[in-house]
Amino acid sequence: MKLTPEQKQEIADQQTQKNTTKRVTSQELEKILYEALPVLDHGFVRVVDYMGDDSSIVQSARVSYGKGTKKVSTDEGLIKYLMRHWHSTPFEMCEIKYHVKLPIFIARQWIRHRTANVNEYSARYSILDKEFYIPSKDQLSAQSTSNRQGRGDLITGDQADEVLKILKDDATRTYGNYEKMLNERFDGTTIDENKAGLARELARMNLTLNSYTQWYWKTDLLNLLNFLFLRADSHAQYEIRVYAEVMLETVKKWVPITHAAFLDYRVGAAHVSAKGLKVIRSMLNGNKINYENSGLGKREWNELMETLELKNKLI
Repeated sequence: MKLTPEQKQEIADQQTQKNTTKRVTSQELEKILYEALPVLDHGFVRVVDYMGDDSSIVQSARVSYGKGTKKVSTDEGLIKYLMRHWHSTPFEMCEIKYHVKLPIFIARQWIRHRTANVNEYSARYSILDKEFYIPSKDQLSAQSTSNRQGRGDLITGDQADEVLKILKDDATRTYGNYEKMLNERFDGTTIDENKAGLARELARMNLTLNSYTQWYWKTDLLNLLNFLFLRADSHAQYEIRVYAEVMLETVKKWVPITHAAFLDYRVGAAHVSAKGLKVIRSMLNGNKINYENSGLGKREWNELMETLELKNKLI
C-alpha cells in the first residue's frame, strides 16, 4: 500500500489536532485514529471517528446517569451476560466510522450488509485511481468441487503465471482505454487538447472489477459485530476476510471487554440445532450414533462432527 505525500500529510494533520471533550474516549483506539492500516496490495482501513466505549454499553443497559460502574469486573460480567443471552440493543449505543479503500468486487459483496451509512467515491465526479488488486500466487485457487461459492486446490506453475498476466494486462488495457475515452490521464492532464472527453459516468463502465474504490462506512457496534462474525470467519472469501480481521483488531482497541465476549460467545462458540443437541445428548448417554441413525442431513452431520472434532469417526 502506497500513500501519496498529500494523503500522508492529511493523516499527520488529523493525528496532531487536539480537541477537548467531555465524552468518553478509548485511549488505545486514539493511538491509531486516522492511521491507514494496510490491507491487500493497495487497500487500507482507517478509523476516522467513533462514539462510546465499553462503559457506554453498560450505561445504556442500566439506563443510568453514570459511566457504568466503579468496578471493571462488574462491567465485564454484564457485557458477557448481554452477549451470552443475545441482548443486543445496548451494543447499538456505540458507533464507529471507517474510511476503507477496497477493490470494487469486494465493495459489491460488502454492501450487502445493509446496516451501515455509506458514502462512496464518485466515479461520476472524479477519476478513479490507477490501482488494481492483483492476488498473490498463494491466493490463486481453482473453483471448489463441493462448494459453489468457494475455492478449491491452488493453481500453480505456468497456469498461475498466465492467470496473473491476464489480470494485469486486462486491468492495464481497460484503464488505458478509460483514459482515452475521458481524454484525460489519472493525474488530471489532458491527452489531446482538440478532443472532448466522454462523460466520466459513461467511461467508468469499461473498468475491471479489481479497480479500487473508497468509501466512508459508519455503523453501530452491534451491526459491526454481525458483519465481522460473517466476514472474519474462515469460510469467508479471503479478500473480504483480511479487511474484517483488521477491523476486528480495531474493535479490540476500542471496546476490549466487548471484543473478548464476542470472541468467546460468538466467534468461538458452537451453534447447534435442536436435532443436533438431541444427538449430543444421546452420545453422552453412551449410545452409538452415526449419520444413518442421527436424523440429520449429511451436511449438518458433517458440520456437527467438525464442531465436536469427531469428523470421519464412527460414533
